[in-house]
Amino acid sequence: MRTAIVAGRVFDGTTDLGRKTVVIADGLIESIGDATPTDAEVVLAPGATLLPGLIDSHVHTDTAGLRLALQFGVTTELEMQGANTARDRTHITEDDSLADVRSAGFGLTPPGGHPEELFPKDFNPQGGAGRGGPGGGPGGAGRPPRPERVDPIVRAKVTTPEEAVDVVGQLARAGSDYIKFMVDDGSVEGHPGLPMLDQATLNAGVAEAHRLGLLTVAHALTIDATQMSIDAGIDGLAHLFMDRPHTSQIIDAIASSGAFVVACVVLDASMMGITGSALADDPRVAGKLSTEWDETLRSSFNHYPQGRLEDVLATVRALDAAGVDLLIGTDVSQPLPFLGGLAHGASVHQELQYFVDAGLSPVTALTAATAVAARRFGLTDRGTIAVGQRADLLLVDGDPTTTISDSLNIRDVWRRGIRQPSA
Repeated sequence: MRTAIVAGRVFDGTTDLGRKTVVIADGLIESIGDATPTDAEVVLAPGATLLPGLIDSHVHTDTAGLRLALQFGVTTELEMQGANTARDRTHITEDDSLADVRSAGFGLTPPGGHPEELFPKDFNPQGGAGRGGPGGGPGGAGRPPRPERVDPIVRAKVTTPEEAVDVVGQLARAGSDYIKFMVDDGSVEGHPGLPMLDQATLNAGVAEAHRLGLLTVAHALTIDATQMSIDAGIDGLAHLFMDRPHTSQIIDAIASSGAFVVACVVLDASMMGITGSALADDPRVAGKLSTEWDETLRSSFNHYPQGRLEDVLATVRALDAAGVDLLIGTDVSQPLPFLGGLAHGASVHQELQYFVDAGLSPVTALTAATAVAARRFGLTDRGTIAVGQRADLLLVDGDPTTTISDSLNIRDVWRRGIRQPSA
């Protein structure tokens, strides 16, 4: 069955095409033009904007998270720590009620290094998920389902260059789509002195990943960790530093390296104690959240209250001005209040708003969540509205290319051409 979406505006991932009819068939975009086929189911949307499905370039997810993300028009999530590697996600690839996923597997970190410090000492690992572990297992009688703890496919604990080379090879063989390195001394999380990858180990791991043809990303929340990652030849930064205002030197270093930055401003805000309560109160969001996700969104990490959101937004603005590719990401994981301030899918729309608050145009923000993310992660079949691309699409009332908050006016979502039931 063919579907013809007649939208008042089509944003193709980079450009406003104006009023167009987008025809989809067999999970792909068949044509973009002015004519409406007579044999197609027609979706008339004269006051709406059709966008590529959004991409969250930093998550820790499971099937429940992927299902929630899709309700908000996020059709692909890029996992930065978790077990959704190639050998384990056929059920996701073929399930059009879930966002699609790509995964780093588990990030390289020393024993005792980040992210172990994030979990309270009394946290029950049998009842909750490791950071980013997939799950969806049943809860006890009368309790909601809770994520299951899942052991990593590859135990990525390393302390030497030789171990880093070995683990990168293991991750590649296990199906990791890209390789992540934790470059974190714990200072932002309130645990200074955490074991941390040294420069030689980081360099060796990045070099081996590149030898194997794999993209590399770094978790780095400080300027010093960011510089270490750039010095190692990292392809992308999975976070924006938040320990102090940017300098011209670090902006120049990132820009000169060609690395991209997944800003995750929503995560930095949460680390500073800023909750997602205003987002949770939005009626366009509230009806899609379970009690657990509502409570989580209204909470925050609150590990770095001395941080300044204005500094982070200024850094976003400076990176954009320097020509750095910025991507939309959230670092959302599980519905647990100590991982709070974030919710799958919903927080992508908050991140779009933060980009605009930083002074970027709505079009730049939307491109960061679509075409730029797809290009930088090598997702050649999505991120744009073009003939032959996957029919991963988001239809919203209004015009988010001028009013970014219209991105939440969700009317319809398609995943591989399958129209999602209204939430």
